[in-house]
Amino acid sequence: MQYRTLGPFEVGAIGYGAMPLSIEGHPDEARALATVHAALDAGITLIDTADSYYAPGGEPGHNELLVARALACYGGATDHVLVATKGGRGRTDDGGWTVNGDPGHLRRAAEASLKRLGVEAIGLYQLHKPDPEVPFADSVGVLRELADEGKVRVVGLSNADTGQIHEARRILGDRLVSVQNRYSPAVLDSEPELRLCEELGLAFLPWSPLGGISRSALDGPGAPAPETAFHAVAKERGVSPQQVVLAWMLSRSRALLPIPGASRPASVRDSAGAADLVLSGAELALLP
Repeated sequence: MQYRTLGPFEVGAIGYGAMPLSIEGHPDEARALATVHAALDAGITLIDTADSYYAPGGEPGHNELLVARALACYGGATDHVLVATKGGRGRTDDGGWTVNGDPGHLRRAAEASLKRLGVEAIGLYQLHKPDPEVPFADSVGVLRELADEGKVRVVGLSNADTGQIHEARRILGDRLVSVQNRYSPAVLDSEPELRLCEELGLAFLPWSPLGGISRSALDGPGAPAPETAFHAVAKERGVSPQQVVLAWMLSRSRALLPIPGASRPASVRDSAGAADLVLSGAELALLP
């Protein structure tokens, strides 16, 4: 497993997004725990969760509690594992998502996450999404307070644009260590945010990095038909297209630290294997 820098931490270059273990269609607890344990066995040391990762009608914090149980019953050491969580979103009974960046709400959410995770301080606490109804500086300001109080070690943003990253940097200074935006071969809208993270020394954590990895979504000019370039490289290498996508991401920037989700042990082991897959110049020339 390669390692990359995330603020004061060194973590595996491939992280794990635990959301699929708790939302709609989630596996039973035995398989969920086995999936987290498979991630740890494969060398993954960054686990991403959130208080809003629960199925409609369920209880906030389901995923955080599950991650905490998985770490507690793991047979090996876990003190090197960084658990990153988020606050500022919720679920509706019909499956929708809400946004709440009110400082009071964020404080209560962080303190509840702290208890559910059973830690003295949250390793990385992220604003899940800017709230258009709340001044961004107010939302970020309470995260600084939480860091000053020792309840949060470092802070991250999610779903933020370049202006918000700059503003958060002014408020948080070097407490701001990461940005988590949607980014995949099919969705490259956050390229400006990635380049800004490189400039500022922040980690960039793509969520849904494998989103759109269907043949149709990834087909492009010059791609081998009917296969995409990713599928063609994967077939030649004898690995999964998902591994090729993640290896391609790692080659694009040292700031990139993908956090693919998985609900099965085999899937998370496959993702972790991308950290050891080095693509050749010729292969990279075929890809976006």
